[in-house]
Amino acid sequence: MDPELEAFIPLVPHVDLTDPVTERKKYAERAAAAPPPDTADMEIEDRVVPAGFDVPVRVYRPRRARGALVWLHGGSWVMGDLDTEHPWAARIAAASGATVVSVGYRLAPEHPFPAALDDAYAALTWTAEQAAALGVDPARIAVGGHSAGGAIAAAVALRARDERGPRIHFQLLNEPGLDDRPENWSRGHYAETLGGGRAHMAAAWRHCLGPATATPYAAPARATDLSGLPPAYIAAAEHCPYRDVDIAYAQRLLRAGVPVELHQWPGTFHGSLAIQAAEVSRRQLAGLAAALRRAMAG
Repeated sequence: MDPELEAFIPLVPHVDLTDPVTERKKYAERAAAAPPPDTADMEIEDRVVPAGFDVPVRVYRPRRARGALVWLHGGSWVMGDLDTEHPWAARIAAASGATVVSVGYRLAPEHPFPAALDDAYAALTWTAEQAAALGVDPARIAVGGHSAGGAIAAAVALRARDERGPRIHFQLLNEPGLDDRPENWSRGHYAETLGGGRAHMAAAWRHCLGPATATPYAAPARATDLSGLPPAYIAAAEHCPYRDVDIAYAQRLLRAGVPVELHQWPGTFHGSLAIQAAEVSRRQLAGLAAALRRAMAG
């Protein structure tokens, strides 16, 4: 474990997904207590995407943004919203120079798969249609997310390819939860105890899927064909149940001819990116922003 992160281990909250509504409230309270981001150099606007149902989005527009990132928050499919994700969406927009469209997708277990995917795909379509109004290049629209949001972003890329939907320029996937099958998850002391662990991940998938059977649009690692997908940046945490899945997905993208940049951040655990007091977490966030910045320049 990274020594700076190790000092924070006693402060990592325990999350019990047997009561997702209560955990959702606790998640929001912790996010509200975090220091606010610097948003002086960007415009922020709340919008609603009409798609037969209303999908709330929050748009972060830095000055002279060339492209846009449709961003999906983490939270094990059951937690998170536009407010809890506000610090991270703002930081990514500021550090990358891209317009960020943060999506408040519907949460499980009240809204199991494919609700979150439908909301994310509607937000992607809206962003492409509104590119001129948003002041971004329609050829430079990316999708991305953290944890559950990373899985949703990868699924959006698969769906856009399969349905010949909006062209996606880039995928930005941070510790994505790409596989529902525990036999493919990593093991290890920290992977079992921090950032949720395997029991947490299993509960999250039960809530996410509900009565549905996992498909590639729920768990992108199940996809048999990864050709024709957009270039990707994948960040994996060393002590994370999804580490091996994330690395394997990157390797499969490479074999399918998709350009990939893969980083495994040493000494980190799932969700430790939030501990910005640690230098490795700051480098991880800077890596995400730099990858997006390079993609938007290309």
